[in-house]
Amino acid sequence: MTERSAEEIAELKKKRAPLKKFYFRGLDLDQLLDMSREQIMEQFCCRYRRSLKRGLKRKHLALLKRLRKSKKNCPVLEKPKSVKTHLRNMIILPEMIGSVVGVHNGKVFNHVEIKADMIGHYLGEFSMTYRPVKHGRPGIGATHSSRFIPLK
Repeated sequence: MTERSAEEIAELKKKRAPLKKFYFRGLDLDQLLDMSREQIMEQFCCRYRRSLKRGLKRKHLALLKRLRKSKKNCPVLEKPKSVKTHLRNMIILPEMIGSVVGVHNGKVFNHVEIKADMIGHYLGEFSMTYRPVKHGRPGIGATHSSRFIPLK
């Protein structure tokens, strides 16, 4: 095998595609984090904008506070401790990115790691409340033809 020179290695690095930078409606993540809640609200669709304009309730603010606390107390380069919640109607805001939330689906808490792509969605969208149907073989009584099968 031939060894490559430093120039060839530099050219190969230039050819590689850089990591895709996240943009939310033309704004990158750093700009979103610097914005106030009112400025972020203007970027959302009308349904989310209306919900935020009516104000975040005490429970929603308490969840944000607990997420901030868990991110602050976690060691460097580790995921923060999960925060459990029943607030499926909480809108994901930029300050929540990187947090781990346990979203209740009616039975258990599904752990959801919040990523930048999730901004502007509800927490409940990432925790399904039902189990998709797996269609198997039809049982007795499923069709009219199965009515005359003798039971043994």
